[in-house]
Amino acid sequence: MKLDRDTIAKLAAHLEHCELEARDTHKITDDHPDMDWDDAYAIQDAVRQRKIARGHRIVGLKAGLTSHAKMKQMGVTAPVFGYLADYFTVSEGAEVKCAELIHPKVEPEIVFVTKAALTGPGCHIGAVLAATDFIMPGIEVIDSRYRDFKFDLKSVIADNTSASRYVVGGRIQPPSEVDLRTVGVVLEKNGVPVAFGAGAAVLGHPAAAVAMLANHLGARGQEIPAGTLILSGGITEAVAVAPGDHVNLRMQGLGSVSLRFV
Repeated sequence: MKLDRDTIAKLAAHLEHCELEARDTHKITDDHPDMDWDDAYAIQDAVRQRKIARGHRIVGLKAGLTSHAKMKQMGVTAPVFGYLADYFTVSEGAEVKCAELIHPKVEPEIVFVTKAALTGPGCHIGAVLAATDFIMPGIEVIDSRYRDFKFDLKSVIADNTSASRYVVGGRIQPPSEVDLRTVGVVLEKNGVPVAFGAGAAVLGHPAAAVAMLANHLGARGQEIPAGTLILSGGITEAVAVAPGDHVNLRMQGLGSVSLRFV
């Protein structure tokens, strides 16, 4: 690690204040160009501990930047991983207040819920499918705290991979009932289709993103516990939203889920 404990704590406080106050900032690597990957995840961990100290719960995990479309859109080359806090959760069809966010975007996700723990290293797609209780559709609302959504990998990791809000719904299915590579998705905004894709857009198979998450945690002496909800990553490019927009995701064989922005 390149950063000392006090600097990590100050950067965590800065990024969380930006989130809670809905204000943007320049990417933190502008001021700390020598920070390394361990520093980035240490800052993310410090933000998570700040939330837990205020009484919030961590209710899930997420993979980000897992599709070639998202990597190209954001100018990055590898996936990143983060967590979901309880107040990120939005009920199906409910309202998201844009005043609480900076520059929200939405992306369609295949959501996994585990029935057994997943531990790395060596986790693979087969292990993920065997440990999965069910899958379902989800929409993640991402909202980078960085100005103009411009960041590098270390900065976005520290910022908890732009996590902000999410909704799940539709129908649940065991993974054995769905070909997760070919399952198609249509994302609609105000009744107009705006993004299309299939599960294979996520690293060739969305379970691969979950396996990479398990291996990432395993390298840190952690695991994905049974009963964990996991957003496996955006299948399409992210779509910007604004007050008045209604977003609906249709997923082949899994129904639909929606959100409104006010």
